[in-house]
Amino acid sequence: MTAKTLNRRSVLGAGLALLAFNTAARAEHPFYGGVDFTRDPALIPPAESVIDFPVQEGEAAKLPAKFRRQQVTFGSEEPAGSIIIDTGNKFLYYILGEGQAIRYGVGVGRDGFAWSGRALIGMKRRWPRWVPPESMVERDVHAAKWANGMPGGPENPLGARALYLNANGLDTLYRIHGTNEPLSIGKALSSGCVRMLNEDIADLFERAKVGTQVLVLPPGTL
Repeated sequence: MTAKTLNRRSVLGAGLALLAFNTAARAEHPFYGGVDFTRDPALIPPAESVIDFPVQEGEAAKLPAKFRRQQVTFGSEEPAGSIIIDTGNKFLYYILGEGQAIRYGVGVGRDGFAWSGRALIGMKRRWPRWVPPESMVERDVHAAKWANGMPGGPENPLGARALYLNANGLDTLYRIHGTNEPLSIGKALSSGCVRMLNEDIADLFERAKVGTQVLVLPPGTL
């Protein structure tokens, strides 16, 4: 890709669009990518209680080459170790510094569920638990089966890993997580969360630490 410097001025709009997580907004969008804010956060199991299944490799071969994990030239004033998500082009960049980044293909929020702004990783989980929202439980027999939560595992829609995003000291309800639908990568289908191949989120999970800064850019920024 052609190098393009992403400076703080060019993303000022994204920074000013920092998410407002109030009761009204949450009521309007009751389901964010598999996370139901109406349920007790205590349903998220501690990391040490989760079974660590093997992560399937080779799913990237199903995707167009541009969405496969690769190191690219990418100019940015964001510090090394931070994450930039380009929602328009469906890429996530993990900044290495010195004009380099690791680029991953991602799936993003569909119309009405897209968002942008700054956040940070507040928590990390392997094979996260999924709790379907009550509205889904009422209309979907499969979801009803897991009304009290689906344990993490290969069939879980949150995939192999999840990075929980916080802003202003609060859980944003958005996640960067894996998926059991690899062909959703490169598309805008989610309820706001950022999806990655399981092998890619496992790679990012090892690189990104709790406290990592995340910048989500609106379409058209890059």
